Amino acid sequence: MEIISIAQIILSVLLIVFILFQQKSGGGSAIFGSGGGGVSFKKRGPEKFLFYGTIVLSIIFFSLAIVNLII
Repeated sequence: MEIISIAQIILSVLLIVFILFQQKSGGGSAIFGSGGGGVSFKKRGPEKFLFYGTIVLSIIFFSLAIVNLII
């Protein structure tokens, strides 16, 4: 049970990092306030990895939360 709690903490930190790096229009620099115009582009490379990684991490996080409730 303690392992599940530690895994949830690690996943929550990773989710925060992945979500913060998903700023539109500007990549990683938009986090620090230097985001440019409002043009939307197709997700490629690292943006695509962050997008799908966030989905996978959130599914794992919520699955562990349900398991933690059951146990």
